[in-house]
Amino acid sequence: MNTKQLLAILPVKQLVGQLPEEITDLTADSRAISAGGMFVCIEGFTVDGHNYVKQAEEAGARVIVASKPIKVDSERIAVIYVDNTSRAISLLASVWCEYPSKKMTMIGVTGTNGKTSVSNIIHGILMGAGERSAVSGTIGFNLDGVLYETENTTADVLTTQKMIRQAVEEGCDTMTMEVSSHGLVEGRLAGTEFDIAIFMNLTHDHLDFHGTMESYGNAKGLLFAQLGQDLEKRKVAVLNADDPWHSKMKEMTSYPAFTFGIHSDAMFRATDIDLRTDGTTFTLDTPEGNYTVEMRMIGEFSVSNALAAITALYAKGLAIPDIIEPLRYLAPIKGRMERVETDLPLTIYVDYAHSADAIEKAIAAVLPYKPAQSKLIFIIGTGGNRDRKKRPVMAEKASAADYVILTTDDPRDEPYDSITSELASGMTHDQFACIGDREAAVRHAIEVADAGDIIIFAGKGHEDFQIIGSTKYPHSDASIALEEAEKKFGKGLIGK
Repeated sequence: MNTKQLLAILPVKQLVGQLPEEITDLTADSRAISAGGMFVCIEGFTVDGHNYVKQAEEAGARVIVASKPIKVDSERIAVIYVDNTSRAISLLASVWCEYPSKKMTMIGVTGTNGKTSVSNIIHGILMGAGERSAVSGTIGFNLDGVLYETENTTADVLTTQKMIRQAVEEGCDTMTMEVSSHGLVEGRLAGTEFDIAIFMNLTHDHLDFHGTMESYGNAKGLLFAQLGQDLEKRKVAVLNADDPWHSKMKEMTSYPAFTFGIHSDAMFRATDIDLRTDGTTFTLDTPEGNYTVEMRMIGEFSVSNALAAITALYAKGLAIPDIIEPLRYLAPIKGRMERVETDLPLTIYVDYAHSADAIEKAIAAVLPYKPAQSKLIFIIGTGGNRDRKKRPVMAEKASAADYVILTTDDPRDEPYDSITSELASGMTHDQFACIGDREAAVRHAIEVADAGDIIIFAGKGHEDFQIIGSTKYPHSDASIALEEAEKKFGKGLIGK
């Protein structure tokens, strides 16, 4: 790309050296720099890109963007000084990728719980309807059926723009993105223009980052404020009428609001809900009449997730029959109340629930179907060095299970006992165990289980790793549970 064309968007404080006519790449990772590329020095929480200028120089960088003095060979490399390099890369990324979000329908999903499920339901319906689609979020970047791994729910701004550009290049008509509050506050979505913004809910989470629920709510509201003010463009806010914060989100945008709900009056409402262990049926009340919806996902929260997806796709322009027909065949979302298929005399689910609200809903989804003489065993963990105030509330909700195992998700550098003791302070009965080592906790769940029991392994969901210290170690709740169950119940019982 022409260097001056790229830099035209940037407020430059000082230019040192001679700019090349063209640059070959743009990156903030010194390990990824290519000869003739531009390297932007980002000052993060633990790593400062200014310390990696030497590596960028050796890799052939021709332009470096910095916010504090650096030393380079000024005869070979031009240095551009700006006030804020994080802001600079936000501006540069969109220009570099040629504003790809303007070339397709963009759907953003935000909320404490449900982002992954709603995003992937939308993606699955579109694929089932024959449309090329992409989705990005916690599970990764799924580009028309091909899954790429990503680091965060909302990727950094340059990675985000490159993903959207790749989706455009692959011919996708729609891209759905999970939008985290961290990503909004930190500007990772700068330059991304959404057409449809979905709000699911707001419950206690991430207050170690946001401080208060009001600040947390304001962060989520940025998605709706950033829809813009150009009413000639067709944009829609899709809001969960069952959550009181939906009114705040409605105030944050000038665009029309389409609502969905179960317990509140809404444009799209689910009634006559039939919840089963193998799926769900409900009547969908819409502005165009009533429809019967069938799906393989379980729990009332899944109905809410489906309503959000249906409402968004209706806002996009799809006919309701064309939306609900593919929904009938969608498999449960990976790691979201996903039943582990076995021949064991147990029922095992893995779920990503790591907030009080999600835990309550996961238990409510299966408790009505528990045999009278059987137990519901619930394993709950939380991350180390993260929002500690939510721990007792999480355990309080988990107390609805007959037996609770308190453990860790990603303990990082926090001692096991610190995490489990704070969880234990919220328990409302004494039928629980504190086992900080998650593998040992999973094995204990099988040890105390009897035929007919239901076990929910919550907190890790689709994840196949655990972060201890700063290292990722392989970990799968389902694999460990099945290994232990084979020992207890005998070979030949495990279906997978």
